[in-house]
Amino acid sequence: MLFLLPAYLSENTSISHFSPVIKDYIMQTDYFFVENEKTARKVVKFFAPEKKQSDLKLFLLDKYTENADIKEAQDRMLNGQDFGLLSEAGLPCIADPGNLIVKWCHEKNIRVIPISGPSSIILALISSGFNGQEFTFNGYLPIEKGEKKKKIQALESELEKTGFSQIFMETPYRNNALFEDLCKFLSPNTKLCIAVNINDPEHESIKTKTIKDWQKQKPELHKIPAVFVLGK
Repeated sequence: MLFLLPAYLSENTSISHFSPVIKDYIMQTDYFFVENEKTARKVVKFFAPEKKQSDLKLFLLDKYTENADIKEAQDRMLNGQDFGLLSEAGLPCIADPGNLIVKWCHEKNIRVIPISGPSSIILALISSGFNGQEFTFNGYLPIEKGEKKKKIQALESELEKTGFSQIFMETPYRNNALFEDLCKFLSPNTKLCIAVNINDPEHESIKTKTIKDWQKQKPELHKIPAVFVLGK
């Protein structure tokens, strides 16, 4: 079996927010697909502090991974070994490369078991006040300035045309630059929700304002996990 295990969005989140079954599945196997070994070990310790770190067998699965890179792990699964899949934050396979192994499991008739947990994308959307019936997650916007401008304007055009909420993210150290570009390229009356530090009991902030109002009081977003939503 492959267990799709959620990770916390903030280390300050109480473990009481999570299902006890997460710990059960972590205790059930020593084998995990992970995007980052250091983060994965912290997540395992958070949910199951008694789990011996020395027992963990971690297989790197990031955006560069191909099936050939994880053949040893796949062979073990074909021989009956259970594995967990851990995301960097939130749910596996959403803004996360874990779908590679999930797709393979379906092809090999290996059972996939999803476990409920937080998704910053969904939590930002439901907190925005925007259309939750019809929305698009656009992942990360282009880095190159010209391409980024085209994408931002395309998102605004799509919002105006369809009413679909438009969700996107950025690498935290580029958040401030993205905010400046949003203010520069979007219409003043377009509404933007910025959700930062989701699930952090002390530092969470989720606010929806027009671009012109955001410009009056610019947030400090540098190196802070954030989700951006355009909507009506």
